[in-house]
Amino acid sequence: MYEDKTLTCRDCGTEFFFSASEQEFYAEKGFTNEPGRCPQCRAARKRNGNGFSRGDNRGPREMYKATCAACGAETEVPFRPRGDRPVYCRDCFSKNNNRY
Repeated sequence: MYEDKTLTCRDCGTEFFFSASEQEFYAEKGFTNEPGRCPQCRAARKRNGNGFSRGDNRGPREMYKATCAACGAETEVPFRPRGDRPVYCRDCFSKNNNRY
């Protein structure tokens, strides 16, 4: 039913072997796509913590200045405040978040 295939890695461009038994395993697990990366690149992504992340090449997170709606302190948040919802500093957010 399954035949051995040679695929090309999307990261490093090398060819790798996708055996009939691996294809059968993928089918049993319900995977519909063939692997896009060779075993070495898949292992490297797992080691680097990028197994499911799409932010591989992002730099430091951009922070935005805001005034805390509860205590009035100046703070920085990782999103652009829109003005239609309150923004809290870390301390006030923690206090409010622990109530639920």
